[in-house]
Amino acid sequence: MSERRDLDEASHLDETTVPDIINFGSLQLRFLHSKDDTGGSVDVFEMTLQPNARMPIPHYHDRWDEAIYGLSGVSTWTIDGKQNDLGPGESVFIKRGIVHGFTNRSTGPATCLCILSPGVLGPQYFTEMAALLSSGAPPDPAKMKETMLRYGLVPAPAA
Repeated sequence: MSERRDLDEASHLDETTVPDIINFGSLQLRFLHSKDDTGGSVDVFEMTLQPNARMPIPHYHDRWDEAIYGLSGVSTWTIDGKQNDLGPGESVFIKRGIVHGFTNRSTGPATCLCILSPGVLGPQYFTEMAALLSSGAPPDPAKMKETMLRYGLVPAPAA
């Protein structure tokens, strides 16, 4: 019984602290589990990329690994300079320290499940970045870089 209560309390916390959808315009995220409700074990979120969506700044991180599993559509993940098309039922693994980015070059949305291990990022990073991008003005690269670095994402040097 107490386990059920703990699950209900965790669900209630998620509902009050994390919006259902974190919207970046052409990219939407929905957290299923975060570092906050898994004791830092994992972050798990669903990400939908609209056509022509892309990660604005390729980056790496040295504190966690990522596994990406395709749910629908096709997205392209550039990992350590190699392009990987990711469709439903396919996965890629991004080891910490490896530069990566993504794009959706297709004409329809692409959705994937993202698992970060250990969970050190949480939805807070994404809500801060969404706020920087939603002002209507062009994003401030210095503020974006500062936010990324504060959360452990290191922008890749321009090629």
